[in-house]
Amino acid sequence: MMVVKDALEFEWDKGNIGKNKKHNIEDKEAEEVFLDERKKTFKDRLHSGGEERFRIVGKTKKGRLLFVVFTIRKGKVRIISVRDINKKEVYLYEKET
Repeated sequence: MMVVKDALEFEWDKGNIGKNKKHNIEDKEAEEVFLDERKKTFKDRLHSGGEERFRIVGKTKKGRLLFVVFTIRKGKVRIISVRDINKKEVYLYEKET
């Protein structure tokens, strides 16, 4: 599923910058998931109320597997939340890739 263009631009503001430090994830590390050639992207139908949301599972440069929820606003990726993936999601990432 192609959701974002090759050239990625991210939207960070007071609503989402530093929000995921509680999960020990820096904003730049969350962006790295989008560069993973083996990433898997899904539509988030359950949480797509006012705007379409997506989920992505992928690896960072350090090999950390992350689960990211995001939307596209004005052509930019806006990350809503990020966390380490759980055991079931590891299986999906490995199975799908």
